[in-house]
Amino acid sequence: MSTPAFMFATGIENSDPTIAHGKRRIDELEKCGHYTHWRTDFALVADLGIRFLRYGPSLHRTFLGPGRYDWEFADQAFAELRRRGIVPIVDLCHFGVPDFIGNFQNPDFPALFAQYVRAFAERYPWVRLYTPVNEMYVCARFSALFGWWNEQLHSDRAFVTALKHIVKANILAMRQILELRPDAVFVQSESSEYFHAQEPDAVCLAELSNKRRFLPLDLNYGMRVDSDMYEYLLDNGFTRDDYHFFIANSPKQHCILGSDYYRANEHRICADGSTCPSGEVFGYAVIARQYYQRYRLPVMHTETNLAEGPNGDEAVNWLWKEWANVLSVRNDGVPVYGFTWYSLTDQVDWDTALREDRGQVNPLGLYDLGRNIRAVGAAYRKLIADWRAALPTESAFLLADVVARAAEQRVSTESRSC
Repeated sequence: MSTPAFMFATGIENSDPTIAHGKRRIDELEKCGHYTHWRTDFALVADLGIRFLRYGPSLHRTFLGPGRYDWEFADQAFAELRRRGIVPIVDLCHFGVPDFIGNFQNPDFPALFAQYVRAFAERYPWVRLYTPVNEMYVCARFSALFGWWNEQLHSDRAFVTALKHIVKANILAMRQILELRPDAVFVQSESSEYFHAQEPDAVCLAELSNKRRFLPLDLNYGMRVDSDMYEYLLDNGFTRDDYHFFIANSPKQHCILGSDYYRANEHRICADGSTCPSGEVFGYAVIARQYYQRYRLPVMHTETNLAEGPNGDEAVNWLWKEWANVLSVRNDGVPVYGFTWYSLTDQVDWDTALREDRGQVNPLGLYDLGRNIRAVGAAYRKLIADWRAALPTESAFLLADVVARAAEQRVSTESRSC
């Protein structure tokens, strides 16, 4: 498929964690009506002038057991995406695992997930863009540190264990895809975070938190962590062999650094370790530059949204603010490949971070759940139409360059692992 100059995208929300100690599944595709309205949803994507869609089948409905899959819905959905010329950025694990795996503490998860991903890539060989595991940092925190989802644990050891399994699953999945599709590109959709010290006694805690936010990507990209984080990992169950696996196995040269940003991504931290949202202090541009300077990978803004408020223009104003931030980063010389409003339709129960199954509609989408366009949807359609022709055409060959860099960097990567 040809790649346009800039990847304007949206996504169809497919979170599916469990709550109530694994007894209840929160399936956002079901709550938002996608299983019923999927053909309409894809038509709405096309009507907006969007060619890229963050999308994936429900892992818990598709992956039934080792070597067992139900592809019925995925076959229909991906055939329709291909027919319409919509390029999927395939999101294969979004906060939850099938019941037979249990949760992210299960050491079998990475190998089982890699098996599933290979089966998917074999079935849909035309797919090139992937997000194997969505928001690894958020998934591990909410499941194993905050106790909200899946294993519902509250410890650093559980967090490190979940993180180890999640990132290993992501790496093994990428390697399986690359065996079948050597030109695959991975858009790592990760939450871009920052912790502000509330008081002088919290400065050290803020510094440690700002190091810990990088751990999933450090491991994913085979970066050597500093002594504080190395001790933190070892103190919480990591082994030297675990560490060496991540150093040696990253396909970083095939990756785009997808960064997600919401108002809740910046935090205030107190001396007792408690945190609360700070609201937008630095903003996307400042934090995105921090991540880029650390990893030196091309960037895509892969998620943002804001609820449509009583004035009706809050979401529209946020769209333009985030877009201005993207242009600011790009104008500073950072290779920015795309922008995403997430998601296509309103979501359900994200006001409690999916911790409660209340059916509360959150007006965050480009369309409401009746599939009526919101003001932000009309604004995004106009933004795309206005800027698509104005942006330089460099991203087309830069995207290809992600793959070209594989050959150049493979030798240095192999040398580093020795």
